[in-house]
Amino acid sequence: MNLRRCVALVFVVLGSGQAAMAGDADTRVATWATGVTDGGAAFHAQSVRMIVHPSISGTAPRLRLSNLRSATPLRVSHATLGVQATGAAIATGSLRPLTVEGKTSFVIPAGEEAWTDPVKMTVTAGHNLVVSLHLPDATAPSTFHLDAFETTYATPSGTGDHAADLGAAAFTLTSPSWYDLSAITVVTPGTDTLVAFGDSITDGYKTPTSANARWPDVLARRLVAAGKPLTAVNAGIGGNRVLTEAPDVVRGVRALNRFDHDVLSLPRVRIVILFEGINDIGNDAGPDGKPLTAADLIDGYRQLIQRAHAAGIRILGATLLPCEGAGYFSESREAIRQDVNTWIRTSGAFDAVLDFDKALRDPTHPRRLRAEYDAGDHLHPNAAGMQAIGGSIDIALLLR
Repeated sequence: MNLRRCVALVFVVLGSGQAAMAGDADTRVATWATGVTDGGAAFHAQSVRMIVHPSISGTAPRLRLSNLRSATPLRVSHATLGVQATGAAIATGSLRPLTVEGKTSFVIPAGEEAWTDPVKMTVTAGHNLVVSLHLPDATAPSTFHLDAFETTYATPSGTGDHAADLGAAAFTLTSPSWYDLSAITVVTPGTDTLVAFGDSITDGYKTPTSANARWPDVLARRLVAAGKPLTAVNAGIGGNRVLTEAPDVVRGVRALNRFDHDVLSLPRVRIVILFEGINDIGNDAGPDGKPLTAADLIDGYRQLIQRAHAAGIRILGATLLPCEGAGYFSESREAIRQDVNTWIRTSGAFDAVLDFDKALRDPTHPRRLRAEYDAGDHLHPNAAGMQAIGGSIDIALLLR
């Protein structure tokens, strides 16, 4: 639900899923994940270094490297994993090589993904990891996640392989996106995965870079602090819709089409929180080019509920936030939002309801966000609003 116009994806110069889990499937969970789209930057003989924030501690990490949305094969000649020191620098003693089927150099076919072999390493919740890939060939536009709200680093083209550098000196370019990476799993016995599935409010739009202030981050920290056997990962994509494809490819395929990959393909998913639909409403985006109705959106929710239940997953429905004052707002759209929220609260179709609308709306003007939670566009919550969303979730409800 990102209202920004898409800008050129440039760097700034500084001064097969479940089968791969066989053998440890009963103890492996996701510690980090992201939804991926096409339309990312193309690379040419460059090393790319990404920072990711694990939500739960564990051992033997595996990475899902992704060429899912790209049109040509992706060759990775060198890949490493380490713990972040600061910026693009890696903590001494933490660097580990990554392999796929024992190979340090490998090719991921177009439209596919590859799980790395388990790494002899312990991952600590909240301690950032550094993923480095050397891409020796010219690539097509990459599979990526546009709005990482984290800094990714890269070397200039043709400067050689720097995937094993501990220092940051070679990484003189930066980007706000993640590339060719969709998940990290760890072995954590007795734990399950929760997936937050949504749009830019889940993705973290308007939150500070490197702050890990998205509401799923807030929830993940609460779960760790409480010692609960559940990890929370984020499958939000800014601008994403439930029913239809957004015109801009970086907003991802519709939720109905990405649910299998972004939720069901992750290990030991016990719960999914569905918090999406405001982009459908705000764009009047009904099926077959027709204006949206509440019944249309509810039908989409029913399909996702059925698919979650078929996979043995509990699905919790979150009410949609108010947005009076935003460009999305109109009286007719507000009527749809109210009808949809009433259905979420009263239908009994979801396994439980999270009333984010109630948590963030202005009690004196309930069609608006509370001023202290408004990021300024009257649509997206700020960091305090994200804290309020993540803090409003009853952890006991998640563990039933």
